[in-house]
Amino acid sequence: MPARILVIDDEDSMCSFMEIMLGKEGYSVDTANSGEEGLSFLKQKDYDLVIADLNMPKMSGLDVLQEVKTFKSNQDLIVMTAYASVDTAIEAMKRGAVDYITKPFKVDEIKLVIEKSISRSMLIKENHHLKKQLKGDNSFDNFIGASETVAKLKALSRQVALSDSTVLIRGESGTGKDLIAKAIHHHSHRCGGPFVTINCGALPENLLESELFGHKKGSFTGAIRDKEGLFKVADGGTLFLDEIGNTTMAIQVKLLRVLEDKIITPVGDTKPIEVDVRLTAATNADLDAEVKAGRFREDLFYRLNVIPIQIPPLRDRKDDIKLLVEHFLRRYSERAGSREKSLSAEALDMLVNYRWPGNVRELENTIERAVLLSKAEVLHPSDFPEKLSQPDQMYVVNDAEPANPTLESIEKAYIHFVMSQTDGKKSKAAKILGIDTSTLYRKIDRYNLKECLSRKNDEKKPERQK
Repeated sequence: MPARILVIDDEDSMCSFMEIMLGKEGYSVDTANSGEEGLSFLKQKDYDLVIADLNMPKMSGLDVLQEVKTFKSNQDLIVMTAYASVDTAIEAMKRGAVDYITKPFKVDEIKLVIEKSISRSMLIKENHHLKKQLKGDNSFDNFIGASETVAKLKALSRQVALSDSTVLIRGESGTGKDLIAKAIHHHSHRCGGPFVTINCGALPENLLESELFGHKKGSFTGAIRDKEGLFKVADGGTLFLDEIGNTTMAIQVKLLRVLEDKIITPVGDTKPIEVDVRLTAATNADLDAEVKAGRFREDLFYRLNVIPIQIPPLRDRKDDIKLLVEHFLRRYSERAGSREKSLSAEALDMLVNYRWPGNVRELENTIERAVLLSKAEVLHPSDFPEKLSQPDQMYVVNDAEPANPTLESIEKAYIHFVMSQTDGKKSKAAKILGIDTSTLYRKIDRYNLKECLSRKNDEKKPERQK
C-alpha cells in the first residue's frame, strides 16, 4: 500500500502542485483547503503524514496540530511556513510537529523531508508491531486462564524460560502445548534467535531425518541439492519437536546424540556440525508407558524430561471456560466484521458442562462456527452442535477401556475400527486416517493392535469342515 499523505493549505495552487508532485512519487494524496476540512478528513481516514500550512485564516496550522493531537496523538505532521515565521514553526515542533518546510522550497528538499518522515513513521510502526508480537502473541498472557492450575503452570514456565534446560511439555491434543513452547522461547535469552517447530508424527522416518539433520546432494533419490536441517536453521534459538512420542528408535538415537554432544550429521555426510540449540518437546502420549513397552528410549526420555511441564485438559479447569469463550467471541466477531456477540446463560452453562475431548482447540472451533453461522447477537444452545447438550459417548475397544476415555484410547479405538473396515489393508486405512503408512505402523505397534486385528480376522475365517 502506498503511504497516505494529507495536504492542508488554503491556496488551491499549492494543493494542486503537492498532489501532482507527490502522486508522481507514488504517494496517495488527499488535499484540504482549510484546517476545518483537514480535521474532517483526519476523523474519517488514517494518514501516514499530514502537511499543513501554518498561515491559514480561521484555523492555523498550529491550531490543526493542537486539535489533531487530541484524537490522534501519534499523528505525524509537517508544517509549511514562510521564512519570516520560522519561530512559529519551531514552536510547532515543540508542540509535536515532526519537521517544518520553509517557503519557497526546492522540490528535491521537500521530497527528502517527506521521505525521511515517512521512513521514520514506518520504522516506528514496524518496531511497535514486533514488540506487540513478542510481548502479545507469544506471551504467557496468550495462554488464557485465571484458575489456580493455570497460574501455577505459567509461574513454572516463566521460571523455566530463564534457564537453557530441555523442556518436555505433556498434555492432550488441543491443550495449547505449542503456546507454552513459544512463550518459553520468547521470554528466554534466546528470544532474538529463531523458533523452529516440526510435527514429528506428520512425516515418515526418512523424511523426518532429512528435515531435522539435513542431507547432502545425492545421498538418496530426490536429493538434488544440499539441504540444511532444522537443527541448523534453529542455531542460536529453539527447536520445538511436537509429538516426539511418534519418532522411531533410529531417530531417537540421533536426537540423543544432539542432546549429549551438541552435534548433528546430515544424511549422506560424515562431517559432524556443531549446533547451539535449545530443545523443547511435546507429546500427548504416555511416554512412561512407552518406555516400559520398549518403544521409546529410556535414556532419551530422561534427557528430555529435565523440566517436565504438564498442561491440564480443559475439563479439569472449567473455571477458565468462560474466559476462553469471551476471548474467542471477541476474536471471531472482529474477524467477521460484526458486533461482539455474547452467550445466553443457558449456552454458557452448556459449554461449561461439556467434557471437551478436543480441549481448547475444539472449544475455539465451536465458537468460531457459532459466530459465523448465527445472525443473532446473543448465542443460545440451539446455535451450537447438538452433541454439546448430550451425555458423552463412550469409546471402547474392549472392557479394559475406561468409561471416560483419554484421546489416546479414542485414537486406538478409531484406528481399530478403520483397520477392521478395510480388512487390515494398511495403505487404505492410512489414507482414510489421513496419516502416512509408516506412522500407522508405529501406532499399531504402540497400541498392540496386531494381536487384536489378527484375532478379529481369525473370527472372520469360515470354520474348516471336518
